[in-house]
Amino acid sequence: MTQSATSPVPATVVIYSGGMDSFTVLHRALREGLAVHALSFDYGQRHARELEVAAHVCRELDVPHQVVDIRAIHGLIDNSALTDASRDMPDGDYASDNLSATVVPNRNMILLSMAIAKAVNIGAGRVDYGAHGGDHVLYPDCRPEFVERMNAVAGIANFEPVRIHAPYLGSTKADILADGLAMGLDYSDTWTCYLGEELACGRCGSCRERLAAFTANGATDPLGYLQRPDTAATAQRPEAGYLQRPDATATSTRSDTDAPESREAPDV
Repeated sequence: MTQSATSPVPATVVIYSGGMDSFTVLHRALREGLAVHALSFDYGQRHARELEVAAHVCRELDVPHQVVDIRAIHGLIDNSALTDASRDMPDGDYASDNLSATVVPNRNMILLSMAIAKAVNIGAGRVDYGAHGGDHVLYPDCRPEFVERMNAVAGIANFEPVRIHAPYLGSTKADILADGLAMGLDYSDTWTCYLGEELACGRCGSCRERLAAFTANGATDPLGYLQRPDTAATAQRPEAGYLQRPDATATSTRSDTDAPESREAPDV
């Protein structure tokens, strides 16, 4: 693998949202002994909880972390419940008929393109991101064929080829968690809920998938929840519903002016 321009150690850029998948990918790369550069994006998502968690984790790990403000493109990708806080959030387990509202147009292609640029800029030979098998049914930009084609483009788009590494592409959320628990990771340092309340909602697809993963591993999720579905609820798909928009006074609900600015910690 290519070495960073500022380090003799092989380097990778990890797309780090602050969620449990990218948290595990980040630690996996660190366990490989790589010089890890974490990259997060503010694209106008409806809350900033994940970005806050990501910044905290990188400070604790002393990992260089850059948050890139791309809110200027928000008008191009605002046809999603994840980027339009005026829309109700669908609840229930992941399925194409009730959670398609959470698809952000072209998101991973946009983020990967910028991460590849970052990798070329610093002399890193790899970009890591947390696509996994549970996303395949709903998100086309998390499917193996997408990663394969993006990898081909990443190899020819610059003079320096970059490899896209998605270590959990064929894994479930439960598999990812099992790997992280085996590494001794603390998942209280992650945020998964689609809503930005003080407590996770326990009803959105993201919460339910996370809770099911902990149940499958015989572990207890350390996050606090407004509602924890019982085992039966997690195993069966409920009728599709919608979560109401969070109260405007909620702690972590964001406005257009409160997002982190683009910044980078000094390389170490």
